[in-house]
Amino acid sequence: MWSAWRAEARAMVALGWPLILTNVAQTAMTTTDVIMMGRIGPPALAAGALAANLYFAVLIFCIGLVTATAPMVASELGRHRHSVRDVRRTVRQGFWSAAIISVPGWAILWNGEVILLAFGQEKDLAAAAGSYLRTLQWSLLPFLLYLVLRSFVAALERPMWPLAIGMVAIVFNALANWCLMFGHLGFPALGLPGSGIATTLSSSLLFVGLAGVVLIERRFRRYHLFGHWWRPDWPRLVAFWRLGLPIAATITLEVTIFNAAAFLMGLLSSAELAAHAIAIQIASLAFMVPLGVGQAATVRVGRGYGARDPEAIRRAGWMAFIICMGFMTVTASAMVLLPDLLISVFLDTEDPANAQVIGFAILFLAFAALFQAADGGQAVLIGMLRGLHDTRVPMLIAATGYWIIGLPLGAVLAFPLGWRGAGIWTGLATGLGVVALLLMWRWLRRERNGLVPTRSKAQAPLDLAAAHP
Repeated sequence: MWSAWRAEARAMVALGWPLILTNVAQTAMTTTDVIMMGRIGPPALAAGALAANLYFAVLIFCIGLVTATAPMVASELGRHRHSVRDVRRTVRQGFWSAAIISVPGWAILWNGEVILLAFGQEKDLAAAAGSYLRTLQWSLLPFLLYLVLRSFVAALERPMWPLAIGMVAIVFNALANWCLMFGHLGFPALGLPGSGIATTLSSSLLFVGLAGVVLIERRFRRYHLFGHWWRPDWPRLVAFWRLGLPIAATITLEVTIFNAAAFLMGLLSSAELAAHAIAIQIASLAFMVPLGVGQAATVRVGRGYGARDPEAIRRAGWMAFIICMGFMTVTASAMVLLPDLLISVFLDTEDPANAQVIGFAILFLAFAALFQAADGGQAVLIGMLRGLHDTRVPMLIAATGYWIIGLPLGAVLAFPLGWRGAGIWTGLATGLGVVALLLMWRWLRRERNGLVPTRSKAQAPLDLAAAHP
């Protein structure tokens, strides 16, 4: 018994840590863009921030959709360890879905200036942001195609390749920004549009690099992922979207609740908004670990789900949860015991001019510490349930916890009751706590709710119709 748990722990850690670092690497690319924009000047940085927010709103929904690749491939490999045809068909539909969802995404981003003006943004900033979006938007499709391949590689439990390619892309992105934004090495100085081109080239590098690995590496080559990619598989495409759309909605609900919280904080004071930005950035960095562990849990639980092995499902899920809770306990302790050290990364804590912001940041970090367990718990629990192909109920849980409970409570506490920033953070913590508890209830009742298959693999029919070769 204990040997099985030790083996699961080793498998979870081996799969999880490269996924965590890959997420950090992708965040580092965005951070590089922001740093480069700041060197052009405050107006460019403001325009870039406006454009990035609109781009990210589109991107995060698209990411959620193609994320369905991981649980579908994992369950197919769990059902039949040497499955090739079904895995290839699922990845093919991931490519199709990435292309389909990119079309409306491009239409939205091409009209970014019009959208920003409709939201009341300054004309000059909207124009600059619009020119940036018209080069940045083309990074959408290659990045989504890369994510499909990354999900495939992760489902095969070979996550080091995306990490290695991501590290190369960070360096390339920085160099491309330096050349195209500022006109070095004989390139024209394009400013913000140059950053959009650099991001598009970097996203293309991610996809082409991982596609090259898939075509050459023996473990991946046998799947012939790019063979007959034009052939439709309509039942599988429908199943892909049925699983992926709730994931997209769930991720969007979670991200936008934090955007809304920042908007509410801006209505209070600039000091509280600055402190909020610092606390959220620290919490977001800590969140990379449960996010990666949740992605690993999707694969490991999905393998057990495909194999119709309730014990493997139980082991994988609880091991991911234990690892996540252990890490979030450490981060919560650091936020309570070492707030000045964490804040000093962003502000000079010795400068009296920063005293008000630092005071608010210490308070908000205390609230962030309170919801570390809930934030990490809901991330990994969602990953566990995705491994069971359970996405619609978690979507409803997220909508309830974030938008029906969390945000209204935070607004009431902040404004009518006068709690200000502490009220907004109380609402966030409460919403995350409700979501985590309801997801845990869903996980504990997985067998009673029919989420765990009980038939043997030999008795199990295929989930998807195989209408096309």
